[in-house]
Amino acid sequence: MGEMRVESDKLWGAQTQRSLENFDIGRGYEQMPKEIIKAFGILKKAAARANAKLCSERMTEEKLEAICAACDEVIDGKLYDQFPLVVFQTGSGTQTNMNANEVIARRGNELSEKKLLHPNDDVNMSQSSNDTFPTAMHISALMEIKERLLPALDALIDSFKTLEEKYPDIIKSGRTHLQDATPIRFDQEVSGWRSSLEYDKDMIERALDELRYLALGGTAVGTGINAPEAFGIIVAEEISELTGERFFSSSNKFHALTSKSEIVFAHGALRALAADLMKIANDIRWMASGPRNGLFEIFIPENEPGSSIMPGKVNPTQCEAVTMVALQVMANGTAIDMAAASGNFELNVFMPVCIYNFLQSVRLLADAMTSFNKNCVSGIRPNCERMKEGFERSLMLVTALSPHIGYDNAAKTAKVAYTEGLSIKEACISLGFLDEETFDKVFIPEDMV
Repeated sequence: MGEMRVESDKLWGAQTQRSLENFDIGRGYEQMPKEIIKAFGILKKAAARANAKLCSERMTEEKLEAICAACDEVIDGKLYDQFPLVVFQTGSGTQTNMNANEVIARRGNELSEKKLLHPNDDVNMSQSSNDTFPTAMHISALMEIKERLLPALDALIDSFKTLEEKYPDIIKSGRTHLQDATPIRFDQEVSGWRSSLEYDKDMIERALDELRYLALGGTAVGTGINAPEAFGIIVAEEISELTGERFFSSSNKFHALTSKSEIVFAHGALRALAADLMKIANDIRWMASGPRNGLFEIFIPENEPGSSIMPGKVNPTQCEAVTMVALQVMANGTAIDMAAASGNFELNVFMPVCIYNFLQSVRLLADAMTSFNKNCVSGIRPNCERMKEGFERSLMLVTALSPHIGYDNAAKTAKVAYTEGLSIKEACISLGFLDEETFDKVFIPEDMV
């Protein structure tokens, strides 16, 4: 295809330069994620070690040492500026794979002080872009969830546990359909939030098991052409050793190259977390609404002025940030689902945009939970007086009378209490359904929780 001029201080070569010039789409803000580049450093090092075991005549000790040294710099992030390519390139991620091959070969040669490594023959030995990119997807997705998202989720769960334990005996009005319902304890309400997040964590962890199966060894179309027979198994073992996580060779490489179902499944669990976070954040901002014309059942931290025109106004901004992140994650899921559904024959060619959206979801969820926890949840306090007032005024306390006066009479009692501004007790006695002594005996709202 002719010569390509590459600046002499760059480690990349002709294929990277062609991509750089041919795909000027979102440069500077839609770069290939750092997590993918790190995953390529891991898999290239693992592949070299596997090749040294299986093809020692080609992957000599000297070449292995040079590749591993260069890969360590990639893994440590020292060479990220040598990975300039954008997400919106070839849908197989071929150009990013070649970017990695070229940078590792050039840097390995610099460290060896000789022209020792060839990008394709040595760094890409026994591999294809078609099996390396999906492998990098699984490695980066699993590692980011384990190292970034789950710790943030655990911390948020712990904050809700603390809130539960700190306020165990406060009774308030429950709500269904945004209308008054039977009583509930505040700690019971918080336990619903906490338990939802625990279920989400369990689903995410189960989804991680599917990401442990890798495409490496399938090469171009899944047949494993130009790779030793045991390469997939050994390279998965090497990746496991390098990451400290269990990875396995996919049993069907034809599936591993063309299907992105594992990514869809794992992101589905992230969407479940996003949905619960949105619900929880909405509950909290409703309960904090006011302070005079809202529910005002809880106090949340006052972090910054809420208005440029209304002095003294404070808004539930952390809740708003969480709900915006939740919407973005749900939108990312749509992109991922469509990308996974759009592969053809032996390859999916929407892989870069698929993993870009996945990793963005992980980062946003982790960061949002950390911020939400630090700047809102950890500072929540119940407004006990407001909760007590709402509990005592709730017409749905009449539910406690249904076993004693029947559903229809209980409904009449609630209606009279509402229209005439009476208490449940006053309405029930005035209608002749119970005398005062019997009412006091059977009507114990605290027992309703």
